[in-house]
Amino acid sequence: MTEGLDLVLALLAASVAAVALFRRFRLPAMLGYLSAGIVLGPHATGIVPEDAAALTLGDFGVVFLMFTVGLEFSLAELMAMRRTVFGLGGAQMTFTFAAIAALLVLGGVGWPAAVTLSGALALSSTAIVSRLLTERLELRSQHGQRIMGVALFQDLAVVPLLIVLPALGASGSHLSVALMWAAAKAVVLLALLLRLGRPVLARWFSVAARAKSSEIFVLNALLASLAMAWATEKAGLSLALGAFIAGALISETEYRYQVSDYIKPFRDVLLGLFFIGIGMLLNLGVVFAQLPWVLLVLVSLTLLKLGLTYGLTRLSGDNDSVSLRTALALAFCGEFGFVLLAQGEALHLLPSAQLQTALAAMLLSMLVSPFVMQASDRIVLHLCASEWTIRALALHELSTRALAADQHIIVCGFGRSGQTLVRLLENERLSVVALDLDAQRVRAAAAAGESVVFGDAGRREVLVAAGVQRASAVIISFAVTSVALRILGHVRELAPGVPVIVRTHDDADIEQLRAAGAAEVVPEILEGALMLASQTMLELGVPLATVLRGIRAARAERYQLMRGFFPGSGEAVEAGASLRLQSVLLPESARACGRTLAEVGLHELDVEVRTVRRPGAAELPLGPELRLVQNDVVVLQGNPAQLARAEMLLLGGG
Repeated sequence: MTEGLDLVLALLAASVAAVALFRRFRLPAMLGYLSAGIVLGPHATGIVPEDAAALTLGDFGVVFLMFTVGLEFSLAELMAMRRTVFGLGGAQMTFTFAAIAALLVLGGVGWPAAVTLSGALALSSTAIVSRLLTERLELRSQHGQRIMGVALFQDLAVVPLLIVLPALGASGSHLSVALMWAAAKAVVLLALLLRLGRPVLARWFSVAARAKSSEIFVLNALLASLAMAWATEKAGLSLALGAFIAGALISETEYRYQVSDYIKPFRDVLLGLFFIGIGMLLNLGVVFAQLPWVLLVLVSLTLLKLGLTYGLTRLSGDNDSVSLRTALALAFCGEFGFVLLAQGEALHLLPSAQLQTALAAMLLSMLVSPFVMQASDRIVLHLCASEWTIRALALHELSTRALAADQHIIVCGFGRSGQTLVRLLENERLSVVALDLDAQRVRAAAAAGESVVFGDAGRREVLVAAGVQRASAVIISFAVTSVALRILGHVRELAPGVPVIVRTHDDADIEQLRAAGAAEVVPEILEGALMLASQTMLELGVPLATVLRGIRAARAERYQLMRGFFPGSGEAVEAGASLRLQSVLLPESARACGRTLAEVGLHELDVEVRTVRRPGAAELPLGPELRLVQNDVVVLQGNPAQLARAEMLLLGGG
């Protein structure tokens, strides 16, 4: 019992440390689990023995992984993207698989090993590319659609590979018979499961849902996935295939999201154990002895996939920049490759040396993948002539639109929030220029007369073309902190006096965004809670004036620029209706530099200092003793005449 607990503690401690380290460098958690397995395994420290019973649970991680892939499978989405998925995706997977298999066979590798290795090495990482595309707001872009279409076909291609691999263990003379028998069993079993499974599962989950017990529903989801996996294994196929079918069947019911939510914790933990087990297979001694071969496989595989994907994407009609971005994302290996290698190793289809080389090359490939995708903009800009043309045309259109604008508002992002925001601002007759990366959305909105232009607000030259130096404010309407920080950095460099208002999901990133120069950060959670509270109080009969007073007090406490903005009486609000806000950047020569607010004497002009923004500081405590320094941005409130005198007083002209 103690030995088992020692093993569990070692696995947990190594997993937490490795995943935390890899997350810190914005790398996938899967690589952390693989690294933990390498360190703990029998070929390194030997803390976890090769036959550790706990690691057999990792096989169920693959079952739940394929189950959730099936849950996310959407026939409607597949049909909507069928040209990309089956056309480009099918061609990319077929040619890549065939090219790798041909090279391996010519190199003396047997057919069973060649098929296993080709399937594993041909796959790309859906998890890595989808996360990076989401973070970079490129999921709806043209190359983003190409990448996800090909990745979807690769995920589907895992299914026939899982059918073929068990049959490859037959001897050469019986291989064709074994493959035909496996295909026949798969067709019959799939026909039965797809024909009978959907109504049975729908009725089954309906009964579980009526019980109104989360325990029963969880047990039911586990039973459904494992029962299907058991059925396919008994038919001589794989556990993962049955799990995928179960997920695909449940995805057609109204219970898909609840099942996915319940299964996710089991999947993540068990999948972590699976990748630890994969890491334990890697023998670093053998890898270092074969390092030239590992590097040769890594480089040649990457170049092969890069060239094939680029050529096929170009043949499909895309320009060189879209093709290169697609190829750069798909040139590296993926997590399902480890699933195929694990099955090949369990079926004794792979010699040890080939397994070690493939494992090492795939691990290095996945480590390199995020860095290459992050640098894809620079690579494409350097290599693709069309990228210059597209950017020049977009910047020209943006510059033309923004040239006549002055004291306008730049809205970064034209999604649902951005569109609502732009309409509200335009209703107040404010000049707005919106930027968005979704070309289809921009075309449709611009044709309808909306003030939106194609452009990446995270690029310095786009903000310059949008006239950020002449803008009165910049609003970041999407809640992606990494991109918001990049925009804040550019605005602080180009126009430090222009206030930037940022949207975020919650309070976690507020201090970081403020330190980067945000004038204000609006968390969705706070605003949602305020609206829920106000509607609840109104339903309970609380007077409207009391509700509004509470909302105003909460906002005044949360937002710097609203402190004292609502004095509590309608007359006072009307009296201040002509008041304005103005940001004043203090250069080195400013009179106020080195002086306190009391020494500057702004209070004598009846001008209120709302806040002082300082680069690198989250929030400065306002008070007469606050000493101003170079590059501070002083936000003032007053009428136009007062603000003009206050600006002269701060800068030295009054």
